[in-house]
Order: sequence, then structure tokens, then C-alpha cells
Amino acid sequence: MKTRRDNGKRIAKERISRLFQLAPLFYEKDPDISNRCIDLARKIAMRQRVRIDRAYKWRFCHSCHSFLVPGKNMRVRIREGKVVMTCLCCKQRRRYPVVKTYKNE
Repeated sequence: MKTRRDNGKRIAKERISRLFQLAPLFYEKDPDISNRCIDLARKIAMRQRVRIDRAYKWRFCHSCHSFLVPGKNMRVRIREGKVVMTCLCCKQRRRYPVVKTYKNE
């Protein structure tokens, strides 16, 4: 049986995904609006205790909470087996290991 809490978490996930879909559309007109979308999504996630999906986690800076667009306010480099993403607003760096995929031949 679904409870009110489960229903609230489902709605929160839908709203978070919608805000992350709207952020790139607003970035062309005004980057502050897209930053506000990210801020609202983070607040919803914290209030409802919902995790932000892995696909959306790299889309914002975890230091200054700004929406990241590669080439505009984010630099992406590959160094020493890691993907280095640098926020050009606050100069914070995030490093992810490069994952190699192997084909079975």
C-alpha cells in the first residue's frame, strides 16, 4: 500500500527531473534562471530526502551550485586516466575515473 510519503517522493523526483530539463533552456536567455532551477531542485531533494539521479549530478557545481554547460562555464579535460571537470565560476575541480569498456570477441 502506498503511503503519503512514497507519493511525495515520487512527485519530488518528477519535479527535480523537470527542473533539470528546463535549466538548459533558460541558460541561453539568462544563466541566473538556470542556476535558480538547480537551487530549487537541490532544495526539493533535501527536503524530501531524495537523491538526485546520477545523470543529473554532473550538471551542476557542488561548490557554488551553478548550472554547468561545457565550453561556457565548465572545462572538461582528460588527465592521467581521469576526467577532470573544472567550474569556471569558482575554479572547483571534480575528478571521475575513466571507465574502459571491453567487448567480448
